[in-house]
Amino acid sequence: MEQSKQSELMKTTLENVKSMFDANTITGTPMELKNGVLIIPVSKIYVGVASGGIDYFGKSTQKESNFGGGGGTGVTVSPVGFLVVYNDSRVELLDFNKGPKDLTTQLIEFIGNSPEIFDKFRSLFSPKTDGSVTN
Repeated sequence: MEQSKQSELMKTTLENVKSMFDANTITGTPMELKNGVLIIPVSKIYVGVASGGIDYFGKSTQKESNFGGGGGTGVTVSPVGFLVVYNDSRVELLDFNKGPKDLTTQLIEFIGNSPEIFDKFRSLFSPKTDGSVTN
């Protein structure tokens, strides 16, 4: 059976969405603090895909059908929290969505409790000597 243009459109859309993400999108780059504690950012991804199309015959008396279609994708990446791996092998999830506090309050408290993390974030966004910003 011949594969329809709609199937090709959907397959291409999903392959492109798949190529945009990898494991580092969910679990970010680990940051090691001076005391050996490891901080790993964790996010979640929401993906919505829509596609549609139709095969139709044009006004002429041609035997081939025409195809009209389109698709769209929406992606949202939301932070979940941080995995904290301590020297004694304990692992803790600092969850942004836990409790009545909003994300900003939790992040401020987290950074306030860990001055080394604040220094690490500051070094990530501080200007280099040539005027560019560190990524």
